[in-house]
Amino acid sequence: MNAIMEETQPEILYTDNHILVASKPSGWLTQPDQSKGPSLESFAKEWVKSEYSKPGEVFLHAIHRLDKPVSGLVLFARTSKALTRLNEQSRAQEIERIYWAEVEGIISQREGKLKHYLIHGEHRALIAKAGDKEAKLAVLNYEVEKHKSHSTLVSIDLETGRYHQIRAQFSVIGHPIVGDKKYGSKKGNGEEIHLHCWELYFDHPVTNEELSFKSPPPFN
Repeated sequence: MNAIMEETQPEILYTDNHILVASKPSGWLTQPDQSKGPSLESFAKEWVKSEYSKPGEVFLHAIHRLDKPVSGLVLFARTSKALTRLNEQSRAQEIERIYWAEVEGIISQREGKLKHYLIHGEHRALIAKAGDKEAKLAVLNYEVEKHKSHSTLVSIDLETGRYHQIRAQFSVIGHPIVGDKKYGSKKGNGEEIHLHCWELYFDHPVTNEELSFKSPPPFN
């Protein structure tokens, strides 16, 4: 584990009998994989076991995932009932996530909509044409929040949830996310990128209460 990961720990923002909301640092996996790197899911399971003195296995399933170099909010189900209902909300696009990103260069247009066709390639998203085999439409809306000397901070609302969608779409318009070497950034090492899921809106799977959470981005 590198020094950055040792210094930065996930944060548990909310939990009850049915759900858990946590903030993932960049450089952490959402779920464990063969790399054996630190994961938010494993951290949250250990937290639940300690907090509630639970013996045995802890039921915890991510409703959505963030790429390893991306930071921000992740929603977990703590019961099978919550998992089923939250997955239904997700499929119906009723769970809203707002992202914050710092992209290279100055975007002059205050707001805009990006539409591209993407193919899920080997560990990356590839720009395609509408008629290409397996090509899927990717749509997002963005709003410029702040200009810096050589970069732009934008808030992003996804209309679709494609693999690496935000990273690929901003790259193709000439504004890769700061630190995202895979998609053309000139800065950073690719392990941490300036993309953060900072707002989350959904209905509680049991009480139907409208819930919202915020997690400030580590860059501004």
